This record gives sequence, structure tokens and C-alpha cells, in this order.
Amino acid sequence: MLIDPALRQSDGRAETQAAWQRRSIDNVWHPCTQMQRLGTVPPLPIARGEGAWLHDYAGARYFDANSSWWVNLFGHADARINAALRDQLETLPHVMLAGCTHAPAVELAERLRTMTGGVLGHAFYASDGASAVEIALKMSFHAWRNQGRSDKNEFVCVRQGYHGETLGALAVTDVAVFRNTYDPLLMRAHLVMSPDARQALDGETAADVAARALGDVRVLFEARHEHIAAFIVEPLVQCAAGMAMHDPAYLRGVRALCDEFEVHLIADEIAVGCGRTGSFFAFEQAARPGEAPLWPDFVCLSKGISGGYLPLSLVLTRDAIYEVFLDDDVARGFLHSHSYTGNALACRAALAVLDRFAEDDVLARNRATAPLLSAALAPLADDTRIEHLRHKGMIWAFDVPPDVAGERFAERFHLAGRANGLLIRPIGRTVYLMPPYVLDDDLAAWLAARVRATLDETLGGHTSTRSDNAACASDPATA
Repeated sequence: MLIDPALRQSDGRAETQAAWQRRSIDNVWHPCTQMQRLGTVPPLPIARGEGAWLHDYAGARYFDANSSWWVNLFGHADARINAALRDQLETLPHVMLAGCTHAPAVELAERLRTMTGGVLGHAFYASDGASAVEIALKMSFHAWRNQGRSDKNEFVCVRQGYHGETLGALAVTDVAVFRNTYDPLLMRAHLVMSPDARQALDGETAADVAARALGDVRVLFEARHEHIAAFIVEPLVQCAAGMAMHDPAYLRGVRALCDEFEVHLIADEIAVGCGRTGSFFAFEQAARPGEAPLWPDFVCLSKGISGGYLPLSLVLTRDAIYEVFLDDDVARGFLHSHSYTGNALACRAALAVLDRFAEDDVLARNRATAPLLSAALAPLADDTRIEHLRHKGMIWAFDVPPDVAGERFAERFHLAGRANGLLIRPIGRTVYLMPPYVLDDDLAAWLAARVRATLDETLGGHTSTRSDNAACASDPATA
């Protein structure tokens, strides 16, 4: 088995690290992993977390550059979230939410409603992002059915979109590596053009790409709107598609089309919510400055909502949709459930996260610190080995074309990142940074330098000879 170079210690710590790796390989089935590769790329045993750093058993530390799959907002072992959880642990860890209620679930739902200007509320709690998507899909279909419109049972999703890996969520996902094996099990969804700005033709802007994509939606709605229940989209950034970013005009256009053709709009903010794109809800950026806010009909939240502490997801929806489920007939109610729905500890963690946003003015701080990392990464714009350097809120990304990346690029980059003190996992050929909200001048400079060093070590002395036209030829679907 390969042992990381950082673990070559003489005091037994390397042996401890290796022992945890062996035990994990022997007993744990790791997610999103070809287990056969773990003999070459063993899992990194983490002993503790502190702030933005993770420490292994051998004494090495790693900057959590991807926020532990986008969940960690304020660093590990945050003192204020820890204190809130200790208090809740001594009070009420959990009680079933069927027939009971508790303060954290109620207060969290109230605060999120307020944050949408009262438009979206009645939080329905679950445990993970895919479950939230399942709930929103079921709610949409059931709401139409309760209104006597059961023919509206089809869904629309965006090419290269990702919404989770349970069967319903996978049916509206268009990432081949996750979907193709299970395709025979899935319901059929309509696919429309992605607004991914990387698809811009010569002379086109991101807004032009969005307009082309909206034309595709209109054609489909004109033909099938009487059968379409809902359209689902990741606002502003399609994360699993390689951080594909699009113009906010797309969201305005989709909202208008859904209104025109009576189709529900589901905003999957599992990855892009909680400040990742610069506003707490990504959909807040749909409205033009000075215009009235625009909102979807459903918002799905997870990941950052509990600050990286506990599994929690939720769905918010409009009162008009909630009200069509109110009836003396039990079957007309929304009966979805799981045993840990609205877990008190998880909801209390989420309340502590919202406290941090309010008390520290996190969004304003992020607006001030994000330019630091953008400036530190700016030299990459002239690096001929990469393309599409881009940024939105607290997300940065660039792509390495296939003629440069070579075999197993993501794996090689990940291992080189470890050697440079980074825990970072590219998505295919897309390198991205989604760090906790802790940036300052020194950390931004260090992080950019480590990313550049990792890129150099991964690619060796490769110098691209691509022409300007070839630089735009990479296929986002394979990112």
C-alpha cells in the first residue's frame, strides 16, 4: 500500500496512519470511489479538525479547500456552533416530528421564511440533498394531483445538472457516470440546454448563452406544458458539471416561463445556497437591481445549512402550494417521512449557522475577502495549460483540457494537493476551490500558491500548444 510522503515518521505515527487506512479499506465502502483504487490512493485518515484545517494521525495538516464536499462554512470545531450543540445535547437531542414539535425546528422554519420575505415557508425537513429533491418532486406532482391535474406528472432538468443519487433525484440528473448504470430504473425526464457560459460562441456573452438556453425551454413548454409538473435548476452554478456558471438572466427567464406555462420552479440550492454564490439564496440574484425579488416555488437546502456538522436538508415552498394539501382526506396530505425528520440537534446547528451570518455580517465579509483570492489566482488567466478561469461568490474554478490533463488527472491532482497541504478533489478536469468563509490576505496568497504548485506538479513540464480556438473546445459534459 502507498503511504503518503508526509507520513514517513519514525515515532509510530506513520504506522498509526497506515493502520487506519487498512481498517477503512477492509470495512468501509467509501462514497464516489472505485474501491479498487484505494490500494494506490488510500483514504486520508483525519484525526481532528480545527478552523479551515484538517489534521491526520501523522501530524500533517491540510487546508479544506473544498469545504468537505461543500458543507463546512466557518471551519471545523467552530466554538459557537459547538456551544449551541452542547446546550441542545443536554436539552433534547431528538423527538419525532410526527405529532410533536420542538423549538429548533420551529425557529429555523420561521427564520428561513423571514429570509425569503415571507414568500417561502412551511419547511419540510429531511437528512440530505437528494432527499430534499425527492420531496420537492413529490410535492409538485401531488400538488397538481390535488388540484385535479394529475396529467402534470413530467419533470424538466438541465443538461449536465446534478440533483442527487436516489432514484427520483437521479432521474433529473444528467451526469453520465452517476446515471447511466441505473437508467433502466429511472422515470423519464425532459432535458433542456444548459446555460453554461463556457458554451459561448464567438462574440457571444454569458447572457447570450442564457437566451439560447431559454429558447430551448420555451419550445419544450409550448409542446408539453400541460403534462409538466416542475422544472428543476441549480441557480447560477451547476456544481457537479464542473462548476458551470451562468448569467442570472437565465433565472429571470425561467421564472417568467414557468409563470406563463403554469409549471412549478424548483431551485436546488443544496450546493449553491448559504452564501456560496454571494447571496444567502442564490436565487436572490435573479432579479435585476432595484426590481422586486423573484423567488422559485420550492427551494431545497442542505450542505452548508448545518455548517458541516450534522445531516440536514429541507424544502421551503409557497403557501399556495402548501394549502392544496389541506383536507379531511389523509391521502391528500403529504405523508413523506423519515425517523429523524427535523432532528433537534441538526436544526440547532442550523440556527447557530444563521446566527453567524447575522452577527458577523458574513455576506459582507465574503464580498470583501473574495477579491483577495481572485487577485491571487489571476496569473492563472495567462497559463496556456488551463481555460475558463471563473469565479462566482465563494466559488473559483478552471478547466484543464484533455490534451493537457492526461490520464487520471483528478486523482493525480488530489495526491499532489495532499503533498502541498491541500485537501482538494477536482471534478474530472475541473479544479475548483470552495473554501470555508475564513479568507484573509495571507491565506488567499498561500492558497493560490499551493494550487499553482499542485498544478505544476500534476502536469509536470507540460506546455500547451493549443490555439485560441482549441482553447474553447473542451466539452463541459466531460468535466
